[in-house]
Amino acid sequence: MSPSPSPALLISGYAIDVFAGAPVLTLACRALPRKSVLLALMVVFTLGKLACALAPGYGWLMAARVLTALAHGTFFGVGAVVATGLLAPDRKASAIAIMFTGLTMATLLGVPAGAWLGLRYGWRATFFAVTVIGVVPFVVIALYVPADRADRDEPLPPLRDEIAVLARPQVLLGLAMTVLGFAGVFVVFTYVQPLLKNLTGPSDGAVRAELLVFGAGLAAGNLLGGRLADRWPVRALLGSLAVLALVLVTKEPALQYAGSAAVFAFVLGLAAFATVAPLQLRVLDKAAGAGQNLASSLNIAALNLGNALGAWAGGVAITHAPGLASLGWIAAAIMLVGLAIAITSHRLDRWHLRARAALA
Repeated sequence: MSPSPSPALLISGYAIDVFAGAPVLTLACRALPRKSVLLALMVVFTLGKLACALAPGYGWLMAARVLTALAHGTFFGVGAVVATGLLAPDRKASAIAIMFTGLTMATLLGVPAGAWLGLRYGWRATFFAVTVIGVVPFVVIALYVPADRADRDEPLPPLRDEIAVLARPQVLLGLAMTVLGFAGVFVVFTYVQPLLKNLTGPSDGAVRAELLVFGAGLAAGNLLGGRLADRWPVRALLGSLAVLALVLVTKEPALQYAGSAAVFAFVLGLAAFATVAPLQLRVLDKAAGAGQNLASSLNIAALNLGNALGAWAGGVAITHAPGLASLGWIAAAIMLVGLAIAITSHRLDRWHLRARAALA
């Protein structure tokens, strides 16, 4: 049986489940060592994909997607904390970028491979393939991820100390930057295929090629953002958000010709994912202490909330007004709000430093 009612709901529902489930599951796993949490989450994710493959109908498929979504946000949140502990303090952003580059490359290669499998052998084959692939990261984590401090029986901090991270204004501002930054990206990214088709009119093959170029930009931007954030964390954060807003404004003229559309696709991917490491690092730094796991998972949740909000805003613009051609301007406006929050957060840092110096 093919799950017919609403494929779009499977996507947006997944993003919302990540947003809602990541902090809850992170707190539920707080007493467990981080390595054990990562292994358990890989088991949940893999079994969830197997349940998707075996689902007898749409309702079962949606339930299985909810299960895997719960694992997704917590896995990348805890994984980011583990990754930053594996490298020197001045390489934290690069550690985050490397982890997300794996996600980017998996998406870049997995989407066309999954589409091919689905067309040739049916949609269940794609989920069976992901189930088999899920065994590989489980083995890699088990063999190569070292035990962290929590695995050596350090005292568990009180729950109130972890939840208290939500009362830190700078953490909340960091989460707001992530929501707005990725909402801006997904206003355009969600509809990048119809944008390329409607504004430039290329063939399906050309659209697929431009999407691959976009994916290459994602991978390159992710690594670049990590390197820049290691050296200049604040400048990397503010600069990446500002450049992304500028790129989004150029969408309409850039998509008028096939050559410039390909350049735009690459630069959009580059600018969009150059923000990932600076945003994640910002939240981790401001949540230093007992609340890092929770804050990191919340930032993954914020990314997925931005995904859902951006897709919704773009859909409203297309369905009602002002239409497909306006998406770049809408995305840029959202990005500028995120940039304003980032500037405010930076100024608060400077104000606190001056206040401390005055009291010293």
